[in-house]
Amino acid sequence: MTTTNTTKLGNTGPSIFPLALGCMSMGGGSWYGESDDAESIATIHAALDRGVSLLDTGDFYGMGKNEMLVGRAIKDRRDKAVLSVKYGGLRAPDGTFLGFDARPMATKSFLAHSLSRLGVDYIDVYRPARLDPAVPIEDTIGAIADMVKAGYVRHIALSEVGAETIRRAAKVHPIVDLQIEYALVSRGPEATIFPALAELGIAVTAYGVLSRGLLAGSKPAGAGDLRAHMPRFSGENARKNQALVDAFVRLAARRGVTPVQLAVAWVRAKGAAQGVTVIPTMGARTRKQLDDALAGLEIALSPSDLAELEAAVPAEEIAGTRYPAPMMAMLDSER
Repeated sequence: MTTTNTTKLGNTGPSIFPLALGCMSMGGGSWYGESDDAESIATIHAALDRGVSLLDTGDFYGMGKNEMLVGRAIKDRRDKAVLSVKYGGLRAPDGTFLGFDARPMATKSFLAHSLSRLGVDYIDVYRPARLDPAVPIEDTIGAIADMVKAGYVRHIALSEVGAETIRRAAKVHPIVDLQIEYALVSRGPEATIFPALAELGIAVTAYGVLSRGLLAGSKPAGAGDLRAHMPRFSGENARKNQALVDAFVRLAARRGVTPVQLAVAWVRAKGAAQGVTVIPTMGARTRKQLDDALAGLEIALSPSDLAELEAAVPAEEIAGTRYPAPMMAMLDSER
């Protein structure tokens, strides 16, 4: 893998490697089945050694265990890492989600605990994981802006919000990126969100590039796997979607690349075509998975290549929403 170029995280953000490592599936309480801490840390080290800089985590992943693992991994490598942290998800001791809190005082409290768990003096990119319907976005961003002034945060970002919220937030403080699900079969952001991002100079850190492994033919690994409860992996939907998965796998094989590599190449090329810098945020749990994702950066797709892929795997034919109905109803990005 020869890619050494960096890209800007939006007009006002740091220079980063063009692919990010999503750490959600590492550490205690993984939502994709069991993970190995030693291999997770080795994967983070391998990513940093290869130039990958943006590491994405959340304070509610594993109820803090994920941040602690990332903190251990970067202890002697802080200068190589650009830490992106989501906050605000409220969880009970049994892991149940209780809601979301982005009040200004809660924002500052969440930040204090993240700094402690990560073992760092500042967080590079800090973002509410969702819009808190009870708190104006201006108040939430204003609280993080206070923390920027105090030196505890370098940049402010957003996650899963719509165009109106993005515009309101950007009036309070520069926003460097929006984290949102984006894939060949999850193209909702293209309608109104991407045009707003292009206008405002805000990048995208795209998760779900494989639709949680669907496009690579991955299946839920038991009840402990979050995907067992996801509509696209369940019942008749799963059977319908298999035809799209098969078509995608065939296209990758015809090119001599893996589905992961082709999915990475598609989101980057499609984002560029819309005037938006898209940084695939890949949830690699092993060094082998990391290598596979990184190889996708070497693939260049032409407009005709994009059209062929989109004709073979039409997003409108995917069966099932990307989250269960109650979670979809909470997403400002879906309004």
